[in-house]
Amino acid sequence: MKNLVEFIGKSLADNPDQVLVEAEDRGHETVYTLYVAPEDMGRLIGKGGRIAKAIRTVVKASAIKSGVQVHVEIDERH
Repeated sequence: MKNLVEFIGKSLADNPDQVLVEAEDRGHETVYTLYVAPEDMGRLIGKGGRIAKAIRTVVKASAIKSGVQVHVEIDERH
């Protein structure tokens, strides 16, 4: 799942070398935080959050197929 989030992030970012994904288990759910360069934040979130929602939908669909629960967060890399 982490590879999928990283692949999507790198595919959409202008600075793919700045993309980092961290996974954190929170009970029954795994939270994937997608860190991107500050200038890529708007690109990955999109107008009204449409791209971010699409990323979450694709990852959740893959997770359901695998039988796990996930959540994707997008944050600025510091």
